[in-house]
This record gives sequence, C-alpha cells and structure tokens, in this order.
Amino acid sequence: MGNIGHFSEMPLPLFEGDEAVVTTTPPAAVPSYLKDHRKRLRQRFFDGGAKAVPDYEMLELILFRAIPRRDVKPLAFELLDAFGDFNRVISAPIKRLAEIPGVGSAVIQELKIVEAAAQRMARSAIMQKPIVSSWDQLIDYCHTSMAHRETEQFRVLYLDCKNILIADEEQANGTVNHVPVYPREIVKRALELNASAFILVHNHPSGDPTPSDADITMTHQIQNAAQVLGLTLHDHLIIGKSCELSFRSEGYL
Repeated sequence: MGNIGHFSEMPLPLFEGDEAVVTTTPPAAVPSYLKDHRKRLRQRFFDGGAKAVPDYEMLELILFRAIPRRDVKPLAFELLDAFGDFNRVISAPIKRLAEIPGVGSAVIQELKIVEAAAQRMARSAIMQKPIVSSWDQLIDYCHTSMAHRETEQFRVLYLDCKNILIADEEQANGTVNHVPVYPREIVKRALELNASAFILVHNHPSGDPTPSDADITMTHQIQNAAQVLGLTLHDHLIIGKSCELSFRSEGYL
C-alpha cells in the first residue's frame, strides 16, 4: 500500500497505437480554466450522481485520470462517435480503442478498470444466490457482460440442486455471427461441478435476440444430452443490445 501514491508514475504496457515519448522537460501546468472545469464537473457528479452528467461527461471523468493535463472533452466525443454510447466505449475491444487517435495505454487501462468493476459488481449480485429470486439481477449481469460485445460469446451458468448459481463459465468465443458450442463439453463440465441444472447464455452482436435455426438446433442438442444424464436445462438466454430473449418464455424449450 506504501507505493499506491506513485501508481501514475509507473511505466504502463504499450498497446498497439501507443507512441513512446521521451522528454527532459517537466510537464506543463494544468491551465486554470481546465482545473475549474474539472472541479465543477466532479462536484456536479458528486452532488447528483450519474444521472447528473451525460455520457460524454462521464467519459471525461474517467479520462481525467489518464490524461491529467489536457482537455479530454474532444476525445470523449470522438469515442462516443466511434462506438455509439458509454457502455460500448467501456466494453470496446482493446485493439479497437487503440485505433482512436489520442487513446493510449493509460486511457485503455482506465476504461477497462471501469468495465471490470461493473462486471464484478453485477456478478456479485447473483453468485451463490437462488436464481428464481435474483432473475432480474441475472439479466442485468448478462447485459453488463455481453450486450455490447462485437463478437458472439457463449456462457453457461451452472446451478446446484437448490438452483443456486455455483459457476459462471465462458464456453466459447466466436465471430460476429457464430460461436462454436460443444454439447458434450457442457454436460461434462456440469458433472465435474456436481451441478444439477444450467442456463445457456449467448449474445447477438447485431442487437436482435431472435434465435437462428442453428441456435434452436444447438439448444435442443444440449437439452437432449442433459436429459440423458439427469441434468436440467432451465433456459437459454440470447442477449441483444437493449433486450433479451428467453427460450423458455418463447416456447422453444
């Protein structure tokens, strides 16, 4: 803990797009107008919370830490123009972020810290809790983790005999419209965890959660494999940009 005050001076890993700059002169002082702007924005956020600031100012608050001596408002707008909204900026792939002029390793690190914190908080709301009583939190977690991904991801949520979530595992990653899924591996892992049931979750980067024929066929294959071993497939959730689809609710299971 003794070195935490010097964290900003530690060398950061370079990502694609970063430039190493060597200087022998001390950094320029922060202009007074910029200090005043940052002070007012921080106070407004402190007084009113997230609802008191729009997306670009929320990004500014994060960028202040990574870029302490420059106006970051133009970069905040550029990030929003590139990715669409605050959530998509935070969850954007590192390589895509590094393509934006002005985004270096320090900026990427701050954005990814925020993303990790959001996912960890959402995950803590559902782990080791009965799914029936925390279904809304489960949906929130799935959206936080997957809704803004640019490629498909397939996850399996494993439950014990009391329907308490005991494991959340990433099964596979894929392309913008396909992810490889292996029913045998899913049920094998359930047995290893001593799970009694599970929920399938994957995202549609297009934003439309409507299942494809391949989604439906794959789900039935997993359901059949589970039934042979006495396991229960509770549901398959497809996460879109702003909504989700439940196979159980829509009659596919």
